[in-house]
Amino acid sequence: MSARLFSDYHTHPQGHRTTRYTQELLQPWIDSARARGLRDIAFTDHDRFHAGVDFDEIETLREKNPDVKIRAGIELDNDPETSAAGRKWIENNWDKLDFVLGSIHYLDDPAQMFDTIPDGAGQFVGRGIDEIYEDYFRRVREIASTGLVDCLAHVDLVKIHGHRPCGDVRSIINETFDFIRSRNLALELSTAGWRKPVDENYPADDLVRLALEKGIPFTTASDAHSHAQLGDKFDRLEEKMSILGVCEVCVYERHQRTAHAI
Repeated sequence: MSARLFSDYHTHPQGHRTTRYTQELLQPWIDSARARGLRDIAFTDHDRFHAGVDFDEIETLREKNPDVKIRAGIELDNDPETSAAGRKWIENNWDKLDFVLGSIHYLDDPAQMFDTIPDGAGQFVGRGIDEIYEDYFRRVREIASTGLVDCLAHVDLVKIHGHRPCGDVRSIINETFDFIRSRNLALELSTAGWRKPVDENYPADDLVRLALEKGIPFTTASDAHSHAQLGDKFDRLEEKMSILGVCEVCVYERHQRTAHAI
């Protein structure tokens, strides 16, 4: 576990199903955080499972665990079937939420997330990879434009199956990062890619450098779907951040961002 990274801002206590927040569900996450030296975590289950989120249970958890900052969050994606309801829920609960991630999990197939392993790779067969990249980053700008997100999750998730652009897509990425900066949003530095076929952090090193040039801030994240994954590979992430010159990590309270030197 990293000695300096202290926050994990992408976690899924529900996993991939609607499960009501209870102390029994959530306390193991806090115990894991404490054991790993994490003192600031955000619960960010997918918006399609918002029915299970219980702010009263989160408040009770905070009272029982005053040594750990516990942030109420959600991950809003572009699911064509559920995201409209998810956005409505976020609007209705904005003042109760600390942190909202925005992510892109759907391309042209409304029935399947493109990052499903291995089946999602079929969505890339027979298509121009550069075209997919341009379409993907257009969708990233769309989710960033909603005004309902604080930070973009795994911003280059499109690479998950190992597909790399054939031509030059730097302009579309540059345009996207300019837009992210104009909206005063953050990007997460995620270890999840090291658990995937692409075996690379999100975002890739060159995109981290681009974000640094543009003054885009960062959160740190594991995308944990089990409390055992909290802070996963944070020692490796800390080393990567040191090499790339990332000196600050951001945390959120009621959508207000604070930067901490590391």
